Amino acid sequence: MEEEMHTDAEIRAEIGTGCSPRGPGCSLRHFACEQNLLSRPDGSASFLQGDTSVLAGVYGPAEVKVSKEIFNKATLEVILRPKIGLPGVAEKSRERLIRNTCEAVVLGTLHPRTSITVVLQVVSDAGSLLACCLNAACMALVDAGVPMRALFCGVTCALDSDGTLVLDPTSKQEKEARAVLTFALDSVERKLLMSSTKGLYSDSELQQCLAAAQAASQHVFRFYRESLQRRYSKS
Repeated sequence: MEEEMHTDAEIRAEIGTGCSPRGPGCSLRHFACEQNLLSRPDGSASFLQGDTSVLAGVYGPAEVKVSKEIFNKATLEVILRPKIGLPGVAEKSRERLIRNTCEAVVLGTLHPRTSITVVLQVVSDAGSLLACCLNAACMALVDAGVPMRALFCGVTCALDSDGTLVLDPTSKQEKEARAVLTFALDSVERKLLMSSTKGLYSDSELQQCLAAAQAASQHVFRFYRESLQRRYSKS
């Protein structure tokens, strides 16, 4: 399993002095990723952020049901399974956000009248779950060889009561925060693909969180690149 640690200084240097070190902190937790874990899907990946872990499998492009067929592009579906129990409203909301992000980068017109299905299984949730799901989905799509115009990643920010920004918050930090914001960004121009927000924040705080997420995304994409390089250099 490939791992990478990110120091507070690296990220603070890029996002400015508006954040303090982790603990309150502005650093990302450690990453780990392993691809091609499962034999049945066309592509799979396990992604770990701190103690949050998600397993992803991608099926397709494959035959699609006539009722779901789209004549000029692939039909993209996302299924999110919680650690225990059946999917609820929160899972359905995250499925929609992840699907919208994937549709923004997947070149579905290259495979019309087919189905691409992304299945995500939550292994453990210790905060920043949506961001971890996005990262797992991207690495699984890469493993499956699905054509994309760019890679994408998810970054979560939390604002506490005094306005301190925390990147990649834990469950405890999310519960104590007055606002939690998750952004999906592409790897080409770091453009915003999707955002999900909860809580109260000002316009300036939104822009501060977005800028911090864009800076942090560089480290996520660097981890993607180094993880893939290590994998394919071995094979």
